[in-house]
Amino acid sequence: MPTLSDLTAMITPVVLILATGQLILTTSQRLARSVERARKLSEQFEELVLTKDHNESAVKRELIYKLLERAASRSRKLQQVMSLLYIALSIFVATTLSIGLLEVFGILVVWIPVLLGLGGAGFLFYATILLITETRIALGAIDIEMDYLVKNYSEDLPDTATKGEV
Repeated sequence: MPTLSDLTAMITPVVLILATGQLILTTSQRLARSVERARKLSEQFEELVLTKDHNESAVKRELIYKLLERAASRSRKLQQVMSLLYIALSIFVATTLSIGLLEVFGILVVWIPVLLGLGGAGFLFYATILLITETRIALGAIDIEMDYLVKNYSEDLPDTATKGEV
């Protein structure tokens, strides 16, 4: 007969399911923005290639190509994260089901839900590490853009005496 402690044990994976679901939602939004950014950069690159003034646009083409590489890398990384998060979510659901089913059938095999929970947590952990690396890729793209602006338009930029202040 299932007890209150069994129900309580089933709630723990549910909390992880909710957290994983939230990460899936935010990661899918990040992926959509990254793909949209890559498409926009691709269009800009194509326009520059088709222009006749190749001397003026060569530096700009190089910048856009570097940014496009970063956007593609981010998109690939975010797709990996999405896969890992869906696997983690599936494992957490399996953990909850295993706790309930093992109790209903009176099977005292505690190691099954524990291994499932640890496996799901491992996938979730790896996904968050990849999210950190994706964020660093995005920051690197911003650094490339800022370097380009400073190098090519330093005379048009606002006074940098207060550089570093936000």
